[in-house]
Amino acid sequence: MFSVLPAIDLTRGRLGAYSPEGPVPVEAFGGDPLAAARTFVEAGVRWLHVVDMDLAFEGTMGNAETVVAIREAFPDVAIQASGGIRTPAEAAAFLSAGADRVVIGSAALGDERGFGEVAAATGGRYLVGVEVADGRIRSRGRGPVDLDLMATLGWLTASGVPGFVVTAVAKVGSASGPDDATVKRVVRSGKPTVAAGGIASVGDLVAVQRAGAVGAVVGRGALEGSLPLPEALAWAAEH
Repeated sequence: MFSVLPAIDLTRGRLGAYSPEGPVPVEAFGGDPLAAARTFVEAGVRWLHVVDMDLAFEGTMGNAETVVAIREAFPDVAIQASGGIRTPAEAAAFLSAGADRVVIGSAALGDERGFGEVAAATGGRYLVGVEVADGRIRSRGRGPVDLDLMATLGWLTASGVPGFVVTAVAKVGSASGPDDATVKRVVRSGKPTVAAGGIASVGDLVAVQRAGAVGAVVGRGALEGSLPLPEALAWAAEH
């Protein structure tokens, strides 16, 4: 079954959104991440994608308590934690807070040995985040990297990673549709791939599913309502 993962982007314990200059607050749900999570859970989601944008951009974990609160409020929903995770301590902290798995950030991919240490700290409970801009892996937050996409996917796949979350950087927050071509490139790794960036309609979900993705992270579309979750989840249950 195709997975739909609504994103809960956090800054200072409140809902936020990505901008090139860093996280900015949003007005949806009054900025309350628990209110957003409740709406998503009531719609029937099985996974929440929770992003610590303060960690991604500033290197400070400022939202672990919110992960704890979401876990306590919604014990039957799985949590995928993200936000530029690049050290064993950061990965372990999110898992201890209640995340079911973490997304190791692109910033960790410039050092194969260091990446292995982060992956080991998760006990296998991770996916690899691949942020792609202009055909290359380029992280958006601290610790920027600029890596060849296919070469990096090659060593990651050979190391036995369980799967990828591929983010089309140019599409983030745009609601302009996904980058199908990039999704297809990552899918060629043979690993389960979750797509992110620009996904704002059921048609966009269909597009990334046809490109080979097994799931999609939906951000702005879920927050603002352009992507009706009940309809999306009904479609996903059949695919």
